[in-house]
Amino acid sequence: MTTGGAQMKLYLDTGNIDEVADAASYGILDGVTTNPSLIAKEGKDFKETVRKIANILGEYKKDFTVSAEVTEQEHQKMVKQGLELATIHKNVIIKLPSLPEGVKAISILSKKNIKINATLCFSTAQALLVAKAGAYIVSPFIGRLDDINHIGYDLIEEIRTVYDNYNLKTMLLAASIRSPRQVTEVALRGADICTVPYDIFKKLFNHPLTDIGQEKFLADWNKYNKGKSK
Repeated sequence: MTTGGAQMKLYLDTGNIDEVADAASYGILDGVTTNPSLIAKEGKDFKETVRKIANILGEYKKDFTVSAEVTEQEHQKMVKQGLELATIHKNVIIKLPSLPEGVKAISILSKKNIKINATLCFSTAQALLVAKAGAYIVSPFIGRLDDINHIGYDLIEEIRTVYDNYNLKTMLLAASIRSPRQVTEVALRGADICTVPYDIFKKLFNHPLTDIGQEKFLADWNKYNKGKSK
């Protein structure tokens, strides 16, 4: 099993500026995925929010992406909207659905050197088609597959195998992550990128034994210092 990068990249799935600022401050965030639904929850202007997110990430990373999703349904309109969104910032890439009209738009935009994140992918066949069309990233939604009693991890493994078989360069992004453990599972299966909600990002730092160990170290240190002062 191989991947397109030296390590799995970690993205934040959000439209909240404060969440991006906090996550980026750790110096480990590689990008942000967002969409109209996420930004609509914040009640902010879409383009301005995407621009602010990109500017925040740029303070910590040079090589990052912010995925901005189109809302048009016909491929020529998708292309026009995608070209407009790509002007927001040089690191913005365009999210297009893994649907027939989306694949047509991917083919056109990729030939114009516009990077594409093919979203709403639920099958290996879809992942193969968008890769052939020139997608930069494909985003399988593993959590939503789990919701309908499919095994999302299996899709990650299948796509990884197909991409490796044919040396396809499209990066594999695991989306719709519901728990910290899922981040580990997709990393084991060769995902190039994992995008997570803010609450899952924060939980990645946590383990009860770490907290217990830290408390013990500090208690021992304080006891030692008190003994020295006598």
